[in-house]
Amino acid sequence: MPTSTRSRRAGPTKGDLKEQAILETAERLFAERPVAEISVDELARGAGISRPSFYFYFGSKEDVLLTVAERVARELEEEVAARLAGITDDPRSAISAAIEAVAEQWRKRGPLLRAAIEAWGSVPPVRETWEKVMAGFVAGSTAIVEHERGRGAAGPGPEARALVTALTWMNERCFYTTFAGLEPSLGQEELVNTLTEVWMRAIYGRGDTDRRL
Repeated sequence: MPTSTRSRRAGPTKGDLKEQAILETAERLFAERPVAEISVDELARGAGISRPSFYFYFGSKEDVLLTVAERVARELEEEVAARLAGITDDPRSAISAAIEAVAEQWRKRGPLLRAAIEAWGSVPPVRETWEKVMAGFVAGSTAIVEHERGRGAAGPGPEARALVTALTWMNERCFYTTFAGLEPSLGQEELVNTLTEVWMRAIYGRGDTDRRL
């Protein structure tokens, strides 16, 4: 019986491959220089296409940054949510795993994440995207804190959303300063443990010395 060509799984098109080549070139260049110092010509040349062809895929180099940042943001959201799913059974392990997942993305893609944060003032769509990411983290973690308080595992404290907002932005700044090599900052080896301890004490009122959860 003949097999319909429509039933076959199609691979990436040439257009998909060119777009991916632009994104990979951008990530490599972001690791070397600020976005402002990178030209469309460099992005096109790195992807093996002409400058006019570049504009078939992206309207500007800022659009490239936005696309890469959105992809990383989705990965982060999925990874953090997956690790926090087990917080009822083992809060410390779940929180530590979620923070480690973010740290791993910073290890692999620190220059890109820094570029996205630093583009806030000059690229409004990037700012909007990052704010949505942070708002998503805040909403998800707020629901967790409220659930933990509701079941009696976490004690009373500041309004849940206010508490989580402060903790979330603390994480963002700590990751940024650590992986940008700024001083003072936390060393990579102490980053996850320190942030985990702060979150545990802020939510549960206890830290590493008491694990009766």
